[in-house]
Amino acid sequence: MGTPLRQLVLTASLAAGLVVTATQLPASANRTGDLLRNYDATKTRVLEARPHVDPPGTRHHGLAHTHDDPRTKNSLSRSADAATAVDPTTPAQKAAHTAYVARERALPDPPLTTVRVMQPRTEVPADVYAMANGCYRLVPGGEPLFFKPTGLGTYLLYDAQRQFVSTTGKAAAPSASTVWSSSKRSNGFVFRSGTTRLSVDGRTAFEPHVTTGCAPYPESRIDVSGRPHAGVTPYQEVRGYVDAHTHGMAFEFLGGDAHCGRPWHEYGAPYALVDCPDHTATGGFGGALESALSGRPHHDPVGWPTFKDWPAPDSLTHEGTYYRWLERSWRGGQRLFVNLLVENDQLCRLYPLKRNSCDDMDSIRLQAHDMYAMQDYIDAQFGGPGKGFYRIVRSPFEARKVINAGKMAVVMGIETSVPFGCTMKLDVPQCDVASIERQLDEVKKLGVRQMELVNKFDNALAGVAGDNGEVGVAVNAANFLETGSFWDMRHCDPPDAESHDRDQLAVPALPDGQIDGSQQDALFGAVAALVGVPNLALPIYGPPHHCNSRGLTTLGEATIAGLAQRHMILDPDHMSVKARNSALDQVEALGYPGVVSSHSWSTPDAYPRIYRLGGFITPYAGDSTGFVDKWRAHLGWADPRYYWGFGYGADMNGLGAQGDPRGSSAPAPVIYPFTGLNGVRIGKQHAGERVYDVNVDGVAQYGLYPDWIEDIQHVAGPDGPALAEDMARGAEAYLQMWERATGIAPDSCRNPSLRQPVPTLKSLVRPGMSVRAVMRAVGQPYTRIATRATFCARTSTDPDVRMVVRYDAGGHVVHVGRR
Repeated sequence: MGTPLRQLVLTASLAAGLVVTATQLPASANRTGDLLRNYDATKTRVLEARPHVDPPGTRHHGLAHTHDDPRTKNSLSRSADAATAVDPTTPAQKAAHTAYVARERALPDPPLTTVRVMQPRTEVPADVYAMANGCYRLVPGGEPLFFKPTGLGTYLLYDAQRQFVSTTGKAAAPSASTVWSSSKRSNGFVFRSGTTRLSVDGRTAFEPHVTTGCAPYPESRIDVSGRPHAGVTPYQEVRGYVDAHTHGMAFEFLGGDAHCGRPWHEYGAPYALVDCPDHTATGGFGGALESALSGRPHHDPVGWPTFKDWPAPDSLTHEGTYYRWLERSWRGGQRLFVNLLVENDQLCRLYPLKRNSCDDMDSIRLQAHDMYAMQDYIDAQFGGPGKGFYRIVRSPFEARKVINAGKMAVVMGIETSVPFGCTMKLDVPQCDVASIERQLDEVKKLGVRQMELVNKFDNALAGVAGDNGEVGVAVNAANFLETGSFWDMRHCDPPDAESHDRDQLAVPALPDGQIDGSQQDALFGAVAALVGVPNLALPIYGPPHHCNSRGLTTLGEATIAGLAQRHMILDPDHMSVKARNSALDQVEALGYPGVVSSHSWSTPDAYPRIYRLGGFITPYAGDSTGFVDKWRAHLGWADPRYYWGFGYGADMNGLGAQGDPRGSSAPAPVIYPFTGLNGVRIGKQHAGERVYDVNVDGVAQYGLYPDWIEDIQHVAGPDGPALAEDMARGAEAYLQMWERATGIAPDSCRNPSLRQPVPTLKSLVRPGMSVRAVMRAVGQPYTRIATRATFCARTSTDPDVRMVVRYDAGGHVVHVGRR
């Protein structure tokens, strides 16, 4: 890891280079124009002289799109459409589908109960974990000490004067010498720091007792009252919100020094929520990447406790998913969270500050390890292994149990530009089917269950959607550095003038050369643009519109087949349109429903196909106003053969700008406190000295998503209750898609062709069978209410016989019969 001095020197050099470049350019120039003028004629002639050779296994070629146009922040699709991207749904079908969704909302809701946030604290702790965040005295009459966990069974001992118990007495700041590991002996608890055993008045074994008078350890507040909701059985239908796309471990990507802050730190918020060294050392003037993204030359680098300038919806280099902010979203009703491991090796190599490997797969392994480390840390805060709200799950059945226990199921996913080392160099793939299969096994063992095949660059699996504007120029140049070729964007003329990929720049188009901070994935373009990629033979594209000619390769087909064989979920976002069309052709042929479009990086032609497969879609969250429009559009695509629910893809942590505030004077603002899912009361969140209000701060950080969900209901007006119901059903809809991906058939009530004769169903479902075994035998239930599951069967005279399977508390069949 670079020292702060080295980072400062690099930052100063980078900033100086930008200034010098700016002063040397004509007034009308910008980085785009400069790059375009750096056209290497010799290299062009060489490349043009080479015959085009499809890489081995590259059968399909396709079209493209991008993340970065601020106009697409609230669009139905942030990817532009291809020439073939036409919504096939008729107005009559849309009306029928919308009516179907209304009927879904009328179905009975599952009964809910509540659970404690933490177990009751006893006078004397039961084990080494139970002291977490408690106030204790170690000896009779002893000083009160706050036990702040640094990990499972390890603590900072924080006194009433806000000092830390150290191996040498007291210390003003935490360090290795203030971290005490606990163990329980027959004569009491023993605390050690390194080789030093804690001693008080000659005692080295203690019986801690609950007391008062402790100074609270500095931490972000939750400001949600009411217990978390849970199911009354482990196997019933769940309720809760789903975010299918966020990057909780982004503090490690791009080498680890482009992102400022982290989601947890053993010493808590004052150490997790700090700015990058190159930002703080220059008083906020040295954050070249932050400045390029925000358009502001300076920001206040102080995070905790003032948070003057960050986190913010458009601050893309600062931490947004601190664990207490995730906790607030959980307390506000979120029950499913997809965390995508993310990397871009070429842009990592370009960025001058780094401490981690730039290899995509090394970064994925590191971030997966971090997820388990954070799970352990959160467990420590809640009193021991398995007690925290953040639970990494590996199957829909485990996820259902976790959610019905009142916790948040966390699904691990991948979104990276070069998965499995599958780049290509001058059209030659750098991976093969055997290496893909081996690494699919590896990442599944890590816990990965959802995956995109591409992100920013073409690779050996598929063509990428591309980016437009200045970001497109910069990322296209990085694509050349990675693959030896630029995006093959070709002129296309869609009949509706809209169904195309992102149009590329052929001449300077942004007068100030700035990258708008509201652009999704602008971070990637900013890295490439800031460090510069000179002397590249940047192509001069023909007139718009443009379509990428690269599609899905046979290696991509093998990867999709491998995902399906392993019951892993395919996310076709970021693919070029033709690549995605080919991918959907393949999964349709396989009859595989494990498909999710997680953040509006597919196109409207794909959405009905995904729903028809039995897949699930979460649009990019964006602004509350834009999200409501997306929800209304998706109602017309809902497939009546499957359970309906809705969610969002936040894309938080440096990749996606978050929802802007509507303003305190906007119509129907959020009024605090408000009532959230299952009756919890949600107030304005306090973090250090900062008080957040979604009306004026927008989604500044992840803890404000419950507030955003309240806001979208206000924006929806009379449709607000319907939107609230659809969002509450989101986690269940994701789980049912995932169940189908494991081979379980959809329910027989929504799918009449799957109905068995009544005697056949009764013979297939026998007493003692587990919930999962019943679904393997007869498919998903139509309803799952407490201990009762409903299925449909038929007789010679009645095509719709409702059958009820009743389970005991452990989830085993005790009765099968007609309703």
